[in-house]
Amino acid sequence: MQSYALTVDKFLDHAAKWSGDREIVTAEAGRAVGRIGYADLRARSNRLSGALAALGLGPGDRIGTLAWNAQHHLETYYAAMGAGLVCHTLNPRLTAAHLAAMINEAQDRALAVAVNLTPLLAELTPLCPGLETVILLDGGAPAEAISVTGPRMWDYEALLDAHGAPAAWGGFDEETPAGLCYTSGTTGRPKGVLYSHRSNYLHTLRALQADATGLTGGDTLLVAVPMFHANGWGLPFAAPAVGAKLVLPGRQTDGASLATLMRDEGVTLAAGVQTVWLGVVDHLDAVGGDLPDLKRVLIGGSSCPAALIRRLEARLGAQVQTSWGMTELSPMGTIAPPSAPPTDGASGRPAMGLDLKLTDADGVTLPEQRGPVGHLKVKGHSVVDRYFQAEADALDAEGYFDTGDLASLDAAGNLTICGRSKDLIKSGGEWINPAEIEDIVGRDPAVGLVAVIGRTDPKWGERPVLIVEPRQGQTIDPQALVAGLRGKVADWWLPDQVVQVAAMPLAATGKIDKTRLRADYASGELAEGRPRP
Repeated sequence: MQSYALTVDKFLDHAAKWSGDREIVTAEAGRAVGRIGYADLRARSNRLSGALAALGLGPGDRIGTLAWNAQHHLETYYAAMGAGLVCHTLNPRLTAAHLAAMINEAQDRALAVAVNLTPLLAELTPLCPGLETVILLDGGAPAEAISVTGPRMWDYEALLDAHGAPAAWGGFDEETPAGLCYTSGTTGRPKGVLYSHRSNYLHTLRALQADATGLTGGDTLLVAVPMFHANGWGLPFAAPAVGAKLVLPGRQTDGASLATLMRDEGVTLAAGVQTVWLGVVDHLDAVGGDLPDLKRVLIGGSSCPAALIRRLEARLGAQVQTSWGMTELSPMGTIAPPSAPPTDGASGRPAMGLDLKLTDADGVTLPEQRGPVGHLKVKGHSVVDRYFQAEADALDAEGYFDTGDLASLDAAGNLTICGRSKDLIKSGGEWINPAEIEDIVGRDPAVGLVAVIGRTDPKWGERPVLIVEPRQGQTIDPQALVAGLRGKVADWWLPDQVVQVAAMPLAATGKIDKTRLRADYASGELAEGRPRP
């Protein structure tokens, strides 16, 4: 058999040759502002590889990206990875101090930044002495007009004009690092996950299985999940692999912008967290209209209640596929097959290439894997072995990674996440599972988002606090929420306080940021809670 290294540049090579005219669309505020075929995008991306080499960047060097879902960002993905560089995607919603810590730990030599993020860039560069080059993406301002201390500034198109040249892609071992992404940090300090070409390639093949995303060349795919999070769920690799039309919404993922874009571009498959799709249906409810081409919506980030799934499916006229994943898994873990509607709270089954097991708190494999709740561990070709710059593996004796999640498997093997082990609240020596409370409260039609955190209690050690964000146009009755829990959870699980917030703090992934909630509650920044009746 031929030697054929599994490197991600082959995805774009394939698309350029066999689907060269299929479009990649970039939008702003719901309107297309750029279109390009895969063949032309491949040529530009390859010339950017030559330009990066002219700047002195070589195999193994890290280039950071601080950007949105747009053409320049996608070209930078492939330009870096194809040439053996490491594409380090960064979350623009983090503080300059947090970003600088990641950039400095990764030793990024260059940084590609969306031009509308230059105020953040000005804060960032003094904190990153190792940065040599900044490349401004998406146009709109000449590099010389941006006042930044330290690195040399280049406008993206000017860099291509001055130094762009064809470059050899691939030719290196498939275990070569391709991407670097830090965990969201919603439950603790972010940690770096270093993806290899092989892991990304195999993850793409797994995601494309018919019982997973089932993406085809006939689809028009909207990627509403940020490309800076876990490779954009791997979709920037999957779309060119099959020649699907790719729609990149830019910075704006509000309901109005996405609804317009999806209708105009004939989107058939859309991917993003549930808060994004809530925005779309709220917009459609307010102004009317529908999305006639939409067939499926892929949801990840957090558990989606059955009532919400039913609402989304009824209003969007599309099938909802729930999923579960992690940055450490590249990120797809489980997904509900298109042929099997998800059960309440379930996130589907693992596709070939990932194995799951449940253990007790001491790491001992549960004798019965179907039914009981246990600590979820995973193993596979696209699962982290060791965190970036860590000194030890993150695996148990059998090679499984501890996700930190509590989960159960039903008789058909569908996974249900039952909470984070670190989120458990210990009250009077007994455990309270916030996820169970959140699931019940989240079914209330007046509730948009819900979280339960623990607060320190002098008598019980910890007590639960219920935090809710009302749905648009709805009013919440705190006493009714607590009353709705009675008989469904133990009385001592009932929250002592209900706190209403106008907007729940979210990580870039769309997950509720419980680390910030705990900090805000401890500092008194959250609104005064109401006592349990």
